[in-house]
Amino acid sequence: TLNDSFLTSPVFLLTGLPGLEHIHVWISIPICSMYLTAFVGNCTILFIVRTEQSLHEPMYFFLSMLALSDLGLSSSSLPSMLSVFWFNYRAIRFDACLVQMYFIHTFSIIESAVLVAMALDRFVAIREPLRYTSILTNSAVTKIAMGLTIRAVLLVFPASFLLKRMQYHTVNILSYSFCLHPDIMRMAQSDRRISSIYGLTVILSSVALDSVFLVVSYMMILITVLRIVSKEQRSKAFNTCISHICAVLLFYIPMIGLSMIHRFAQNASPIVHTLTANIYLLVPPVMNPIVYSVKTKQIRMCILRKLRRKLD
Repeated sequence: TLNDSFLTSPVFLLTGLPGLEHIHVWISIPICSMYLTAFVGNCTILFIVRTEQSLHEPMYFFLSMLALSDLGLSSSSLPSMLSVFWFNYRAIRFDACLVQMYFIHTFSIIESAVLVAMALDRFVAIREPLRYTSILTNSAVTKIAMGLTIRAVLLVFPASFLLKRMQYHTVNILSYSFCLHPDIMRMAQSDRRISSIYGLTVILSSVALDSVFLVVSYMMILITVLRIVSKEQRSKAFNTCISHICAVLLFYIPMIGLSMIHRFAQNASPIVHTLTANIYLLVPPVMNPIVYSVKTKQIRMCILRKLRRKLD
């Protein structure tokens, strides 16, 4: 029967905010508000870029990729979070946990790669403004999009397979209201060295490598900007990078914070662990559309123009 099959495979129990279970329903309100804001904001970006011919440029195509990865990241974690905070239903099947973990990490790696592609876009736009569209053609943008997606999909899959082969207790209590690779691996009763080494390899060959590319890209952008003679042109060139810098900080600061807490503050309050993980998954998808709508004049003007048409 279904109940028998449920009991024969490992069951994982998700965790909300320890000690605050009595107000989980109230905590779910800001979580839902953040998700709705992320959903509406990122869908608005996608709609504006798709419908406005003037935005059919590499910069905005990369922005659309960022919006899609943000939607994927927030949507992957929301169902189990609401299950915990709304209904206090904590149990999740092992296979379902692996699927959720796969999508969370895949979209996270895609987002990291998109941020690198956006840095490349800004460098080309500042360094070679006259050849910008001839260098970053639609074909080149499509190949970049396919490459970064395939990288993420292939990198994360073996991690799921390695976790699947390990032994677990019948019931395992996770640290968060969603499934992450280090958290699942911590529950394993069998030798976890291979899985741990592979997890580290994935981090080094994706997010860590991407962060190096980002630093190098901005060093090159800075050198290029400083070579511009006109102060006004220097300021204008650098201002085109502000939104992207904000997106990079929004993505990397919570990720680094979560990684630091995992490794160096294991005795910290469970609430600190949970809040940091929730910030990592929810804040970038919420803030990225807001930052780009406020700081990017073309996006802002297109949104206002659409609203005026609706009101008229």
